[in-house]
Amino acid sequence: MGWLFYTDRRIQTYADEKAEITRLCTFETDTRRTTLVKVSKVGLTWYAAAKVESIDQVPLEDRTYVIDKDGSFTFGAVFLTRYDDGCWGYKDMEESAGPGESRAPLSLLNLLSELKDPGSYAHAWRQRCRDWAAIPDYAEGDKVKLASPLTLSDGSTCQIVTATHYRRGRQKRRCYRIEETGSLVRLSKASLAGSELISREIAEGSAVLAEFFASHNV
Repeated sequence: MGWLFYTDRRIQTYADEKAEITRLCTFETDTRRTTLVKVSKVGLTWYAAAKVESIDQVPLEDRTYVIDKDGSFTFGAVFLTRYDDGCWGYKDMEESAGPGESRAPLSLLNLLSELKDPGSYAHAWRQRCRDWAAIPDYAEGDKVKLASPLTLSDGSTCQIVTATHYRRGRQKRRCYRIEETGSLVRLSKASLAGSELISREIAEGSAVLAEFFASHNV
């Protein structure tokens, strides 16, 4: 399915988006009822867990999902979203279609029914979500070794970094000090995949940042 945009511009806020995703995940046929169990937005993408139940007393059967003890099954869905000239649009995919966006929280994954085929697209999607959730969220002062040397925009590389921060206005922004040079760099969460903690330093302030500024006369 392609993108669908709402040209009436009735979707403008987070609450509007959530209400519309809820509506899209809530419907009935002659034999089944689908209701939203949980929804979560990560970036521009909504992740949903939707429960399917029988309403005609005939037991459910499904080729993808193992039926739960209560006779229902719960599947995952992904809604890509964006605004185009003020008009909100979405593209929806069921997890078995192999969506590329795979940052659903574990709390949502834990609600989904078991899969019959361990080699399915849905199984691979869930594993990518778990791999993303497993990437560490390092604390101030943590010294980290990246899984492999990272090439920076100036062509240099780094592998050992220490978590610190800088301030922009009232906001605290995470950054890392490169062990070899003392320079500061912003790293995406994806670049921390497979990294390991070398040592941990709990500190109220940022000794690392203070040292950097002192050495550069900032």
